[in-house]
Amino acid sequence: MNPANEPSFRDSVDLMFNRAVALMDLPPGLEEKIRVCNATYTVRFGVRLRGRMHTFTGYRSVHSEHMEPVKGGIRYSMAVNQNEVEALAALMTYKCALVEAPFGGSKGGLCIDPRDYDEHELELITRRFAYELIKRDMINPAQNVPAPDMGTGEREMAWIADQYKRMNTTDINGVACVTGKPINAGGIQGRTEATGRGVQYALQAFFRDPEGLKKAGLSGKLEGKRVIIQGLGNVGYHAAKFLSEEDGAKITAIIERDGALHSEDGLNVEAVHKWIEKHGSIKGYADAKFEEDGAKFLEAECDILIPAALEGVINLSNAERIQAPLIIEAANGPVTAGADEVLRKKGTVIVPDMYANAGGVTVSYFEWVKNLSHIRFGRMQRRAEESRHQLVVDELERLSADKQLGWTLSPNFKEKYLRGAGELELVRSGLDDTMRTAYEAMAHVWHSRDDVDDLRTAAYLVSIEKVAASYHAKGL
Repeated sequence: MNPANEPSFRDSVDLMFNRAVALMDLPPGLEEKIRVCNATYTVRFGVRLRGRMHTFTGYRSVHSEHMEPVKGGIRYSMAVNQNEVEALAALMTYKCALVEAPFGGSKGGLCIDPRDYDEHELELITRRFAYELIKRDMINPAQNVPAPDMGTGEREMAWIADQYKRMNTTDINGVACVTGKPINAGGIQGRTEATGRGVQYALQAFFRDPEGLKKAGLSGKLEGKRVIIQGLGNVGYHAAKFLSEEDGAKITAIIERDGALHSEDGLNVEAVHKWIEKHGSIKGYADAKFEEDGAKFLEAECDILIPAALEGVINLSNAERIQAPLIIEAANGPVTAGADEVLRKKGTVIVPDMYANAGGVTVSYFEWVKNLSHIRFGRMQRRAEESRHQLVVDELERLSADKQLGWTLSPNFKEKYLRGAGELELVRSGLDDTMRTAYEAMAHVWHSRDDVDDLRTAAYLVSIEKVAASYHAKGL
């Protein structure tokens, strides 16, 4: 996909790190300590499937332990390799620091195509992989807490959590060894939608920033803005759904691996998603134009481009032709370092991956806290809130009757006002606050420093400064 002279994903992360630290006054030793990966464990294990032994290769990389536990997803993909896992672990360190989740950075991967195996086979593979990591404390609620990533989901996390509990029967906090679990296995409301919801909140935060909008050549609100989504997986689907249904944005194109759908009037995201679930492809969808060469829509005219699937889809081969004034990186590393430089010179504003897709790790943090506290959010205070709100409504209605004012509360007001916040509302509130606070920290650096002309550098500066402060507080 990338031209031959394109930096690798690992090189891209290092280049962007170096660009940021060049603007900082860090001691050389501390700079090196933050940059390097602490440790990478490679495991090769066998599983008997289909009458013979199959050997699999997996990785778990720990980038930084300035805070523990370390946090990061496990992906299942044939493209998994040590360099990629270490680069993703580094991104997790910076991402957690940026959104103030108290974790170091880690990442894991297993070199398989999950589509090649049935559910029972995947369970055997996952449990053996988990066993190899757990016995070396590479999965542990106090030391290393994985989560879902490309090719994995709630199902795999439930298997890993169960495997941990089988091996650590007296650990009362064992369910906190992994996040992204199903609700009935210790998960949290809102985790499945979290990364896509975080993309929505990130865009809302950007559109509250008049100076940022001016730099992107945009104005107004999200309503009516033309959005192109690349990848309608979990992240792309939820981001597109919320932006179109709640913010009034128009999804004018959806790019998938087998082509693209296009409609200037806006696509029905839910209908497209259901079509893909039923048919396994976007081909044949009737309410939009189908284009075999989906990649060309990365270069189509729009207001916002959201690459939400693969690394390196925007690279030196197509960066010059990208027309979107605003790109928000819902995937990890969708814009290469070379393309980033080209786009910055063109004046394109990029909301970087370490911020834009941090919704997943933020809600994973909430799930971890829930597991450690052994109580769901909202259980203690929800009905007390409703009782207090009821008192206010009752008093207003009494005053109206006593004074014969004759006014009534607006339709649906009582229902909305009287409802206390449950777990989902609290998770969304916490995520919204996290994304706003992190954006404000980045934007302050972006707008106040003459030597910072993009949000990615601002994000790295904010996060590296926080990591450095953690090491300094430890006396290192």
